[in-house]
Amino acid sequence: MRVFDTSLPIDAVLGDLTATLRARSNVVLVAPPGAGKTTRVPLVLLDEPWVDGGKIIVLEPRRLAARAAAARMAQTLGEAVGETVGLRVRLGSKISRRTRIEVVTEGVFARMILDDPSLDGVAAVLFDEFHERSLDADLGLALALDAQGGLREDLRLLVMSATLDGARVARLLGEAPVIESEGRAYPVETRYLGRDPNRRIEEQVSDAVTRALRAESGSILVFLPGQGEIRRVETLLRERIADPAVDIAPLYGALERGEQDLAVSPAKPGRRKVVLATSIAETSLTIEGVRVVIDSGLARVPVYEPNIGLTRLETVRVSCAAADQRRGRAGRTEPGVCYRLWEEAATGALEPFGRPEILSADLAPLLLDCAAWGVTDPTSLAFLDPPPTPALKEARALLQQLGALDAEGRITETGRRLRDLPLPPRLARMVLAAGETGQAREAADIAAVLVERGLGGDATDLTERVERFRRDRSGRAQDMRRMADGWARGSDGSATGEPHSIGALLTLAYPDRIAKARGKTGEYLMVNGRGAVLEAHERLAREPYLAIAEIAGGATSARILAAAAIAPDEIESLFGGAIEQRDEVAFDRQAKALRARGVRRLGALLLNERPLKVPATEAAARALAEGLVSLGLDALPWSKALAQWRERVMFLRKVEGEEWPDLSDEALSRTAEEWLAPHLIGRTGLNDIGADLLSEALRGLVPWNLQRRLDVEAPTHIEVPTGSQIPIDYGAEEGPVLAVRVQELFGLDKHPTIAAGRVPLILHLLSPAHRPIQITRDLPGFWRGSWAAVRADMRGQYPKHPWPEDPLTAPPTRHARRRQ
Repeated sequence: MRVFDTSLPIDAVLGDLTATLRARSNVVLVAPPGAGKTTRVPLVLLDEPWVDGGKIIVLEPRRLAARAAAARMAQTLGEAVGETVGLRVRLGSKISRRTRIEVVTEGVFARMILDDPSLDGVAAVLFDEFHERSLDADLGLALALDAQGGLREDLRLLVMSATLDGARVARLLGEAPVIESEGRAYPVETRYLGRDPNRRIEEQVSDAVTRALRAESGSILVFLPGQGEIRRVETLLRERIADPAVDIAPLYGALERGEQDLAVSPAKPGRRKVVLATSIAETSLTIEGVRVVIDSGLARVPVYEPNIGLTRLETVRVSCAAADQRRGRAGRTEPGVCYRLWEEAATGALEPFGRPEILSADLAPLLLDCAAWGVTDPTSLAFLDPPPTPALKEARALLQQLGALDAEGRITETGRRLRDLPLPPRLARMVLAAGETGQAREAADIAAVLVERGLGGDATDLTERVERFRRDRSGRAQDMRRMADGWARGSDGSATGEPHSIGALLTLAYPDRIAKARGKTGEYLMVNGRGAVLEAHERLAREPYLAIAEIAGGATSARILAAAAIAPDEIESLFGGAIEQRDEVAFDRQAKALRARGVRRLGALLLNERPLKVPATEAAARALAEGLVSLGLDALPWSKALAQWRERVMFLRKVEGEEWPDLSDEALSRTAEEWLAPHLIGRTGLNDIGADLLSEALRGLVPWNLQRRLDVEAPTHIEVPTGSQIPIDYGAEEGPVLAVRVQELFGLDKHPTIAAGRVPLILHLLSPAHRPIQITRDLPGFWRGSWAAVRADMRGQYPKHPWPEDPLTAPPTRHARRRQ
């Protein structure tokens, strides 16, 4: 076995690893951060007899990690990258005939195996930092297992990670052995600083950095969720740090390669470095001189919403595994310290592992790759987590809409052309479609600035970014221009008609994200029905229409990150066939009336409209009925008699059961289309409806036989002994009430009832001044009992009215006693 000048913790298990791989095809290696697995394992395996002159492919999650790993292995061999150890990444491949170890990014490997399923000449594939669970890594492993099972039984697969659920991966690899390396390179002390929710994270991170600079030696690595936070912390630190020997170095994916290399290189003698990084620095990367880590505990991840076809960025708490990875960066070269911006108790609440990208990603690229592999159902492949059905359904619908898949899910010729371009399917479709009018290169430039973050700057306006990209003379920009040339080559047809703007070309990829301005500056509504906003100071915020490429935030506060203006006539030209023209009738709540208009719509967008006369149709009547009841039934023109009639019916329904119709607010609102709408044909608003029409509509709900019983069992009035007809109040909560002066009931020895004698009326006995003096459900009992006390109290207050000792024998009267 190969011998190295320096020892690393991984060395203790290299013997077990090589012996196991001689006997088994698949192995899982779990080794803590700093153990040395990334750069030592491939070199050791290269000398194994089963390799037999073949290549070893090492997968890394990011270009920066791939470049660092290749450089470190080449340095160990005393060579340059491109000799024994090669690099294959976008914008930076170095491969030669001598190359035996290829360090590649996960996306590059997926294309390699799709182009050559047998992986001819490859002895082993090493999946490094597999715990990150990118979509490309999951797909690459699934395809490699499929190839191993059908084409290459001799192919070795090694899955490596510092923080990994090794048992699950082992089961996926056919109960593969799990080899674990114990111990870190150096110990790391963890200190918890807590978090103040009332302060911005950038301020607290800056406080932690200045504290660490005073208390600790060595350079500092700071983990922040994104580029915006990094730039804001950088500004704060430049204001606070007076020591000229401290360098501040941002590190994120959109930086130029030279700036990234500067961030990861050792600090110059006598100087210290503060590296402000995203999750890009979590794995497979040693930043020389770093012995202090400050972890904000946050990360920014893409979240795909299949119901609207949008991927948005979301800031989340890191997983426990990611926090452990970050902490491990402090102990790579010497004992270190990790400051965490949360309470120690909160660590237990962190998710054990990060959410796999396959569970929250746009699956259209994966589905297209699987179709190219010959698999129409990705769930038939060996994924650690099966792709979710809703996202697969949405991806299939998109690819069929693009013409990339047929009805059975098989790849079409168009799909193969899309796959030939190393771009997401939407952007590949944009390049091909633009080529039909001679603008493939313009579309390729748009694709370039969208897939290569930071290219052309970070302006929201894509037109500005594309123009800056075209003028950029940096090495990265020149490499991307060459790549864009390749995407466009062979796609261009003859130029016909007016050239499309950048916004119009963008809609060829994202037709569902055409957006129209709303009332407030910077607020937009997209074709898919989702809202999005721009800062009011942005130039694009004054454009009537936008084509949106990127968006961040949730459903209620989505923020536009990249877009371009598009003219209305371009929308008409490109999507005229999808624009729907129809007449609409809608209820105007403020006017309490119907409004009719002829509209032209593209999805959720109203492009233009013109007023029309409201048609006298059943549909319009239904819309009016639903609109009116939505205002509340009290808004309808109720007469006093109709209100009582409704209460009488509801009373009998309560007493006698469901043979009587339900006239409650809830029931009438729910069934307005049935009882009210037929009476509203030809009417346009509340002003056209009178009490007679409402009465006719409601009374039609009560069958004729019940209407006859209604007057008998729930009369509107009761005749009392004086001959007066007293109205019954059916709306009282306690039941039907008869409010009557007590003198009019003299001589009545039976309590009044309704509903064929089943329900006694609640008598509100009144004084001559119509004030309540007693409530009773038993009039004879009142005469025998409480009357004496009432008489004693009332005769002094109303001496002109009769208050007989025996009311049962006294004549009823409406009047006072005559003067003697």
